[in-house]
Amino acid sequence: MSALQLRDITLRYGARSLFEGLDLDLHPGRCRLLCGDNGAGKSSLLRVIAGLQPATRIRLLDPPEQRPRRAARQLRRRVTYLHQHPYAFRGSVLANLRLALPRGLDRATRRARLDEALRWAGIEHLAQAEAIRLSGGERQRLALARAWLRGTPFLLLDEPTANLDAAARARMLTLLDALLADGRGLLIATHDPQHFPAFGRDRLRLAGGRLGLDRKSAGPASSEAALLR
Repeated sequence: MSALQLRDITLRYGARSLFEGLDLDLHPGRCRLLCGDNGAGKSSLLRVIAGLQPATRIRLLDPPEQRPRRAARQLRRRVTYLHQHPYAFRGSVLANLRLALPRGLDRATRRARLDEALRWAGIEHLAQAEAIRLSGGERQRLALARAWLRGTPFLLLDEPTANLDAAARARMLTLLDALLADGRGLLIATHDPQHFPAFGRDRLRLAGGRLGLDRKSAGPASSEAALLR
């Protein structure tokens, strides 16, 4: 699985530039935290990287692409974005998971994959529950199970522990560890980096439209260029 290498990420709304000329690499099996104040553009950056919002300007290095709309299509095949408040469709948890299955699977394979996803996320007991009635932590686990089923190599999570109690947060972190062990690359936007103690060494900060090393995470030998790549 190759790294996701993005260059010159720029997003403008008319004359206003939200961010300009950002470079970012995401690597398989590695988690990066994206910090920044409210309104800094963290969610917009995640949506651009996920291909959900075409950038004003962007370059992909592998495979090479610099046309924003074509880049967005490539990104949607490689990246899954998880909203702070994951959407649940009407119907059961199992029905919600079916939406993430690839086409063309036979019935037995589909059932096996769904059972595996339920076990992986620890939500077997919720299989027939109404998805829209889940608690915040349960809905996050459903969203992660959908992402796990979808199988994209990179996941972007927007404030995944917001409004979760300590127990739900611990379950979330366990699943994130499992995704890393599976070789998935993660980018987590958060204003509470202390909630991610195991991932805190590789922290970036978005401020003033620029992306740089979060100085609180830098050791004496750290290099900003090395961390951004």
